[in-house]
Amino acid sequence: MYLLLLAAAFVLSGAYPLEDVRECEPHSRPWHVRLHGGGVSCSGALIDQWWIVTSFECAPISYETVASLGEHDSSVEEGTEQHILVSDVIKHSPYRSPLHSLTMVRLSAPARFNQFVKQIPLPTRCPQTGEICSISGWGSTEPNQYDPSPHLKCLTVPVVDDMTCLNTFPSYLYWGVMVCAGQPNTDNCLTGRSNVMVCAGKLQGLTWFNHGCEDPAHPTVYTKMCEYTNWIKEMMATYSPEATTAFPWTT
Repeated sequence: MYLLLLAAAFVLSGAYPLEDVRECEPHSRPWHVRLHGGGVSCSGALIDQWWIVTSFECAPISYETVASLGEHDSSVEEGTEQHILVSDVIKHSPYRSPLHSLTMVRLSAPARFNQFVKQIPLPTRCPQTGEICSISGWGSTEPNQYDPSPHLKCLTVPVVDDMTCLNTFPSYLYWGVMVCAGQPNTDNCLTGRSNVMVCAGKLQGLTWFNHGCEDPAHPTVYTKMCEYTNWIKEMMATYSPEATTAFPWTT
């Protein structure tokens, strides 16, 4: 009993490393994807057996970038992974009228769904102020530490109202397709590109501007996925896996 009380005291006092606390439960995010190769190192979200979404800056290279599904520890083969080459890439266009940050990625072969690999549903509503959401990615949760973690990390953050977001980042006033999450006294920092935000079991965001690591009092800016649901569905229907014509946005 004494040891249990001592351990609890260490946790409450912050004596244990936060890195361990923030590691995701292994394979608890079966829709989380690691994109790597071809100069790309990013996260993404599996939304269909053929399709992944990631941020604009993470646009992969066809047949050079690999999508690793079912992965928790990127330093070893766990026997749960599916490594599939990226086939086609569709960047949301135009990029700056207003600014968007979204890329759709088609796999060269369909993912096989199982307990380690599943899709995340697209949102049917936008996230609500104060709603608690989960952020996952292979970054560091310590400011100014930019080496990727071999283990998938998870944070829990609240959604911030739009006015607070715009007041914090006034230069983004006309970049309306965004949502902010994280506030003082919460774990706002997770480095890495295109970390995935899930609220109530639905995909609601992809990291856009990672301010939470620069100033722990600031929220992080995410692509507001609820505004893109129709566009995503249109692209999936228009550019089915059977299509052979090259995409005009393919890289």
